[in-house]
Amino acid sequence: MGIGKNNDLPWRLKGDLQYFSFVTTEAAEGKANAVIMGRNTWYSLPEKVRPLKDRLNIVLSREYEEVPKGVMVSDSFEDSLITLWNDEAIDEIFIIGGASVYAQAIKHPDCSRIYLTEVDGAFDCDVFFPEIDPKVFKLVEATEYHEEKGIRYRFVIYERV
Repeated sequence: MGIGKNNDLPWRLKGDLQYFSFVTTEAAEGKANAVIMGRNTWYSLPEKVRPLKDRLNIVLSREYEEVPKGVMVSDSFEDSLITLWNDEAIDEIFIIGGASVYAQAIKHPDCSRIYLTEVDGAFDCDVFFPEIDPKVFKLVEATEYHEEKGIRYRFVIYERV
């Protein structure tokens, strides 16, 4: 369940990045999705793609940070959710990292789905996705495995029981 090493992805898989972009961008007509991320995740994004286009970017940080126009800073996960729930222009909310933000999200009762890329292999990671409790979430969808750069991976979806 490794997801990072030295504030970067341990792999670069074009198919994974395309899937991430599709899932987090696809929204109802006239609406946009929001992505919530921790400060380290924000800085791990390459500058050329920051902020992630066609999505409202929210960075969680207890210290005010200078961010580009159109990016929101929130000092708490819960406050960012409240802001987004009250915004009629937002369709879906996605949590995109890091580990502590994922942990808060999957414990939240309104987290109904987990989109996860399972990467097959042993990677040197220093950050891990939190354990998914099978009593809370069940696997409902899994694609066939893809292979890229000798790395096998698949996309899975868990839903809250």
